[in-house]
Amino acid sequence: MSFAVDAKIQKWGNGLGLRVSGLMRDIPHFEENTPVTIEITEDGFTVKKAQQSINPLPFTEEQLLAGLNPSTAHSDLVVPATLESEWTE
Repeated sequence: MSFAVDAKIQKWGNGLGLRVSGLMRDIPHFEENTPVTIEITEDGFTVKKAQQSINPLPFTEEQLLAGLNPSTAHSDLVVPATLESEWTE
């Protein structure tokens, strides 16, 4: 099911805002603090409820990579030097 709803983007503080009311709020059951994902294209944007991850990682990428360097990385992660025999003309 899909609907087209006309709305107007208006000034909101120092930015712009789009009020989510009526069908835009009721059909997807948006409530205050509902997490959303916004997909941006050249033509506009689409707002969808965010997919909740089943088991979010307790660490950030930065925390996981802290201290990682060639001497501490697993040997599979270290990129070997290119062999001369791999070059073809």
